[in-house]
Amino acid sequence: MPDIDTIKQRLVPFEGVVEKRGDNTREAAVAVVLRPARQHASTATEVLLIKRADKPQDPWSGQMAFPGGHLDPIDADLRAAAERETLEEVGLSLANAEYLGSLDETSAMARGRNIDLVIGPHVFVIDDDPVLSPNYEVAETVWAPLTPMVLGDLHHWQTMDFTGTDTVYNGYLVDDQYFVWGLTYRMMKSFFSVIDPTWQPPPER
Repeated sequence: MPDIDTIKQRLVPFEGVVEKRGDNTREAAVAVVLRPARQHASTATEVLLIKRADKPQDPWSGQMAFPGGHLDPIDADLRAAAERETLEEVGLSLANAEYLGSLDETSAMARGRNIDLVIGPHVFVIDDDPVLSPNYEVAETVWAPLTPMVLGDLHHWQTMDFTGTDTVYNGYLVDDQYFVWGLTYRMMKSFFSVIDPTWQPPPER
């Protein structure tokens, strides 16, 4: 069971892959916020997820995600962007959180098409049980159990059509209702491979 101390030992010395940027590449960051489990007896650690609000102009409308967003000119770096966006989206200040480092950056896709966007995940640990205040960009917040995802117990798949063809997407089904797939699922798998060097992804469809 990946507890906070084990995650710290694995992640603090880790140096994530930095994606190449072009002249027009946009940058974004997300916060992987961990805490000791409070809501799930099946795990030692929980991770904060959001369900994005339904917005036609949002390529990730209605999907499960980590809090985060685009790098703004006011941000010193991607870590700062992750902290600012988390405060704006869910009302959670990470100013006093323990920062564990960054994961591999990833190039984003939106509903089956490539976009010139690089996203950097940054990992934080909090000890308390904060009251979250989602803004207009967030429909729900969820503390998801880490262990059942690492073990593959929550592995799931859904068939969706974004490009005119039915496609099977793998992911994790949290609390029997929140399907974590796509970009967030890819970042989850990257995270799990860091915190457990023996980890293997579940068989996918």
